[in-house]
Amino acid sequence: MKVKSTTARIGDWVFVVICVIVGLACLLPMLNLLAKSLSSSEYLVRNDVYFLPKGWNFQAYAQVFKNSKYVRAFFWTVFLTVVCTLFSLLMTTLCAYPLIFERLKGRSVINVYITITMFFNAGTIPNYILMKDLKLLDNPLVLIIPSCLSIYNMIIMRSFFYGIPDSLRESAEIDGANFFQILYKIYVPLSKPVIATLALFYAVGRWNGYGDALMYMKEEKFYPLQLYLFNIMNNTSKMEVATQEGFSSPGLGAAMKAAVVMFSTIPILCIYPWLQRFFIQGVTLGAVKE
Repeated sequence: MKVKSTTARIGDWVFVVICVIVGLACLLPMLNLLAKSLSSSEYLVRNDVYFLPKGWNFQAYAQVFKNSKYVRAFFWTVFLTVVCTLFSLLMTTLCAYPLIFERLKGRSVINVYITITMFFNAGTIPNYILMKDLKLLDNPLVLIIPSCLSIYNMIIMRSFFYGIPDSLRESAEIDGANFFQILYKIYVPLSKPVIATLALFYAVGRWNGYGDALMYMKEEKFYPLQLYLFNIMNNTSKMEVATQEGFSSPGLGAAMKAAVVMFSTIPILCIYPWLQRFFIQGVTLGAVKE
């Protein structure tokens, strides 16, 4: 059995230490917010809460769940995330699949054209004018259609399709299968790792997104949860007056902010364990070629 050299072992330990530091940098802020959301006001006012709750208090969460606008925004965001993820995966698959065929006319031009869009865009004002001309302002479709396709994710899926042997497609063509049957019966079943990875990317992007709603939406009933969180963190919430939200008390206000952050973060974190077994394979696709 080959024994690692001293330099290799030191390198392994350095790598482990770096991973631990990065992990703590991600975990400790979440623990701090969780502790604040479960602590009583007197400790929060004194800034005496760090990583463990003090004076256990669930009043902040009671305020969150009692507010119908938070609950409605939560379910609306869940619905929006599911719809956007499914629609985006459909668009990404239908865009990537034709580009693997060498006999597609103009394939090189199309690849160059779509790649350019990764680096250049019209900007905020032209995009707003475009949404206005398309009559998408104050329309919930504005939260779905403009972001339904990521060129970066499409390139990832195209690269995965390239790795599927052509012999499978050719044998299906010999048996009389058309392009859509080949996609549905061969490419999609073999592409579960990349589909799961891109689903996670799209879902996290939509769940955390609020910029499009901030620019294009005026109807509060279509506000995603993250936009409410943005307003609360900036103390500009229009949902109710500050006294009703709990911000009249500095301690309860801090607990409310922490509770809303946890309320809007935990659901998306629960998705990752279900996709973890596909995630590593999906993000490293194309790294090794035979």
